[in-house]
Amino acid sequence: PEAVRALAGALRRLGPRILLETHGALPEALAEVVDEIDVVSMDWKLASEVRRASDPPHGPAAGFEAEHERFLCLARRAPEVVVKIVVTPSSTDAEIDAALDCIARVHPEVCLVLQPVTPCGAVEQSVPAGRLLTLEARASRRLRHVRVIPQTHKLLGAL
Repeated sequence: PEAVRALAGALRRLGPRILLETHGALPEALAEVVDEIDVVSMDWKLASEVRRASDPPHGPAAGFEAEHERFLCLARRAPEVVVKIVVTPSSTDAEIDAALDCIARVHPEVCLVLQPVTPCGAVEQSVPAGRLLTLEARASRRLRHVRVIPQTHKLLGAL
């Protein structure tokens, strides 16, 4: 956080807006830098997709919901906030609905990006368009600003 704060402060004095792209799981670190950030762009990690090292290998994942909620509460101090949820064929309605409910409760003006996973490496399939449209409609009932945007970094071959 110290390096981000120093860099953001120095750049801000030169004029550009400062965007922080983050996994959204370290609220304490965000608290140290948020006042230097213009746009917080956080990933909301679904338990079906991301596991902690401490999770049992074949048991349920602990998830990051509590950290994400605290992080989003702090991110509200920034002028603009974007939340991205990567959607895969394994993403469940229950976990997506729980994320949407929390986001709507904490920061209803957030811009939500639903991002279908791009087949690459071990990922063999993406999410059908019909499922994405259904999720977009459900999200739009809770939030005003919802987008469906592909993983452009993978489409461009950047990762």
